[in-house]
Amino acid sequence: MSLLRVEDISVYYGDIRALWGVSFSVEQGSTVALIGANGAGKTTTLKAICGLLPLSDGRIIYKNQNIANMPVHQVVEQGITLIPEGRQIFPKMTVEENLLVGSYLRRAKAKRSKNLARVYELFPRLAERRKQVAETLSGGEQQMLAVGRGLMQDPDLIMLDEPSLGLAPVIVHEVFSVIKELARTGLTVLLVEQNVHQTLKIADYCYVIERGKVVKGGHSKDLEEDAAVREAYLGF
Repeated sequence: MSLLRVEDISVYYGDIRALWGVSFSVEQGSTVALIGANGAGKTTTLKAICGLLPLSDGRIIYKNQNIANMPVHQVVEQGITLIPEGRQIFPKMTVEENLLVGSYLRRAKAKRSKNLARVYELFPRLAERRKQVAETLSGGEQQMLAVGRGLMQDPDLIMLDEPSLGLAPVIVHEVFSVIKELARTGLTVLLVEQNVHQTLKIADYCYVIERGKVVKGGHSKDLEEDAAVREAYLGF
């Protein structure tokens, strides 16, 4: 069953068209990835889904409701969380203070203690550093904190924008392991990621976006064998 359906959406930045009739679906409990070059429209798509950018055309159907152009706070209350590129944590606050910021939604307040325990179980290092100021964490730990804060919103769909950007290879592996664990717990994941090689290993289904259009979609194993995808994104 589709949890999310993006139907023929178009988005403009002023007079510049960024998305041209983008369509795809995300099945409940699956991990779906959007891959493509920088500037292809991947981040724009995520921002449109969560209400940060208005649609000029199309629909976004979430849980059988059209949420296109719904205010951001209402989208989040519906159970959609975006972990933005660059982490955007509160640097002067402690780890636990950052996490608690994510729990003030109506849907999340009642589960605050349960979700905090869940985050600390998923990220033991955050539990160890709960009183530490966030800006003193490593890049990988800050990414864990950003994901943990998103989980405190008690989402049904979590969207991650370039979670491995700027991280050391050993930390990248850890981040992808975390995404796999999120999926294992039943969360639906929509991933935007430049590391196509790792993405194809964890995603159930991928869509290729080029110049604001979805040009290809398929199961990850099939795309990994696709000659055009291998040449453009895997380097062989």
